[in-house]
Amino acid sequence: MSNDGLTKEQTDALDRILLKRGKRPEQAVGILQDMQAEFGFLPVEAMKYIADNSNVAAKQLYGVATFYAQFRLTPIGKHLIKVCHGTACHVRGADMVDTAMEEYLGVKMGETTPDKQYTTESVACLGCCSLAPVLMIDETAYGHLDRAAVRKAMAKHKTELKAAEGVK
Repeated sequence: MSNDGLTKEQTDALDRILLKRGKRPEQAVGILQDMQAEFGFLPVEAMKYIADNSNVAAKQLYGVATFYAQFRLTPIGKHLIKVCHGTACHVRGADMVDTAMEEYLGVKMGETTPDKQYTTESVACLGCCSLAPVLMIDETAYGHLDRAAVRKAMAKHKTELKAAEGVK
């Protein structure tokens, strides 16, 4: 059984996931959730390892991973920016928020900045309709956005990061 480039620490983590979740096909979603929490995305090598060491077929893991939007097959940046495109946000300018974010970061929606700090994504709804249009950086929501407010939100986030690094 080849570990296909996985380190001992990674295979140990995958073994812990299988011990916690079990090895049955109906555990596929939970296994993938734990894998993504461990790695930040779903590496193909890790999915192969799970398939080789459980009763979950590789095609089932891949099928589940590509069906649900919560799963990622590629690494994301250190910080995730979600732009809401629910009805309220769409009507109040979600496309403008996308454009402002793309201009600020220099990447298209769904991409990661070259320095691997930020990944942007469009989401169906953040559940903050009264703040429309809204975006979320990591766990913090910023609402009532226009182009200037998008730039302010990013500047505030970067300032808070620098302050947090100074505390460490």
